[in-house]
Order: sequence, then C-alpha cells, then structure tokens
Amino acid sequence: MSADPAGNGHATRSEAPSPGPAAPADQTALPLFPLNTVLYPGGLLPLKIFEARYLDMVGECLRTGSSFGVVALREGLEVRRPGAAAETFEHAGVLARVDDVDAPQPNILLLRCSGTRRFTLDAPRQDSDGLWRADVHFLPEDATVPPGEEFQGAANALARALEALESQGMHLCEGEPKLDDAGWVANRWCELLPLPLSARQKLMLLSDPLMRLRLVDDVLRQRGLVTG
Repeated sequence: MSADPAGNGHATRSEAPSPGPAAPADQTALPLFPLNTVLYPGGLLPLKIFEARYLDMVGECLRTGSSFGVVALREGLEVRRPGAAAETFEHAGVLARVDDVDAPQPNILLLRCSGTRRFTLDAPRQDSDGLWRADVHFLPEDATVPPGEEFQGAANALARALEALESQGMHLCEGEPKLDDAGWVANRWCELLPLPLSARQKLMLLSDPLMRLRLVDDVLRQRGLVTG
C-alpha cells in the first residue's frame, strides 16, 4: 500500500494535533490523497507512505508548508496496480496538515497528520505521475455550540470511551477533550463508530454540528451506549 490510514486496522492513533494556522479561503491545485477512510476536522491520521507519487507530494508539502486533501475512495485502490479500476472519489474531503514526519528507512515515510478544514472539489485532474490535484473551495467551520442537556449523554459516553482508550495507550486528542463542543463530540464518535464509509462522508459534510450529533446520538442509543 501507499498509505496506512488509521481506522482501517493498519495503524493506531497515538497523539492529537495541536491547533494550526487557519486554512486559506481557497487553494489552487491542492494535491489529493484518495483513501479508504474519511478524515474529520480535528481527527488524526497516521500514514505510512512509500508510493513515489505520495513521497513527492509529502516532499512538496514539507518544502512549502502546505497541506494535502484527503478524499474517500468510491472505487479503485489506494495503490496503483495493473488492471485495477480507475480511482474515483468523493466530491468533498478534509485538508490534512502534516504534524510530524519520520523516515525509518529509504523511501518510507511515517506521517502524523491532522484534519483541519472541509472542502469541495472543482475539476480534479491527474498529473503524469498519477497524483490527483484539484482546485478546492473551503467550507465554513463548525460553529462552537454545546451539546446541551439533550446530548449530554453522548458527551459523557465519549468521555468514558476516551478514558478506556487512554488506558490502552491510545489517544484521540491532545490536552483536554472538547466535550462542551457538539461538533467535536460528533466528529470523534464518527471516527470511533463502525459506520459505512458513505455514512461517514455524509455526516462529515453536515453543516449543522447539532444535527450531526443528533444522528450520532441515535446510533449510540440503538447500540445501548447512551440511555435515558
């Protein structure tokens, strides 16, 4: 594979990102990384990179201080193989900021990335080396609103889940969890719950963080993780 994204059973999230600079209103020719995962704002994405097009992409990001876009695959593979179906991917994704890089051996990079801004694509095109690029339009960030009494159970359940993960040496966030932020709570649950990729994509794109949390809360109640 060219990447080893968290959430697919290949890598373990270890640390959460520190806040970074705000993304530009629009970015031209953003490099894209189609993956079998949906990245969320505030989410973590450890990656193992070894395919040439993505090694070059990461080098470009490190030289220029820029980011790349993560988009969920609809069809095709993360790694180009002869006879494989062409890559097709969702029309929207999340900007990934490179927070840490390690090179354990030649032509292998281990990245720790974090999701920042959601975007929609305009006119994706593929370079001669196979790297996808597109002009993008950044979507508004979630308003910071509290879960309120209605969804306090989801926030409390997330606090317990985070504590259980930390006891196993896994961390989804750096510092104190933002349990008073409905969008943050919903996003972390979307990462933790075993949802279909298409459902993750739709939830990520919901502009109303309380509606996102409401839908997540329904799933949590169906699974008995939230009661009352």
